[in-house]
Amino acid sequence: MRRIGVFMIRDNLEDLPHHELPPGYRFRLFRKGDERLWAEIEYSADEFESADAALARFNKDFGPCVDEMERRCFFVETDGGQAVGTGMAWCGRDFLGGEYGRVHWISVRPEFQGRGLGKALISRVMDRLAESHDKACLKTHTNNIAAIKLYLDFGFRPLLLTPHCREAWETVGNILRHPTVEGALRELA
Repeated sequence: MRRIGVFMIRDNLEDLPHHELPPGYRFRLFRKGDERLWAEIEYSADEFESADAALARFNKDFGPCVDEMERRCFFVETDGGQAVGTGMAWCGRDFLGGEYGRVHWISVRPEFQGRGLGKALISRVMDRLAESHDKACLKTHTNNIAAIKLYLDFGFRPLLLTPHCREAWETVGNILRHPTVEGALRELA
C-alpha cells in the first residue's frame, strides 16, 4: 500500500474510552536523558530509517521544549523497567485556526504489539490531553491500518482537506469498512 499522510480530529474530549495496561506493565513520564530511548522505540516501530535519524528529529522538534516533554510524553515499561512504548499528548497550535491537543508519536516495539499496550497508551495520552484541551487532532499514514482503527474507535474521524486526502481515506475505507470512514466519504460525494 502507498504511504499517504492522513489527518484525523476529535471534536471534543468528553466520554473518552478508557483502557488499562495489562498486568506486568506501567506508565512513566519522560525524564531528561530519555531522548535516545524515545528514538530507539520510534526506530524499532519503523518510523525512522535509523535511531540516529529519530534522535535528530527529536532534538529538532522537542529539544527546545524538553521540560514540556516531562509533562506530555509517556513511556510504557515492563515491571522490570524495560521501555517498550511511547506516546505524546502534544499541542497542535494553530491547527485549522485553533489550538488542538495532538496525539503524537504513538509507538510500541514490534515484539510487544498485540498486547493492548497501544490502546492503553492512547487512552493515557487522551486523558492527559483532556486536562489541557477540549479537542484533539493527529496525523498518521495509510499504512498504519491497525492504528487508524484504534483512533476511529477512540472517536476520531477522518479530516478530508484535499482530493489527495479523499484518495487516502478511500483506500483505508476499502480495508476497514468502518462506518465513520464510510460516513465521511459519503459527505463528500
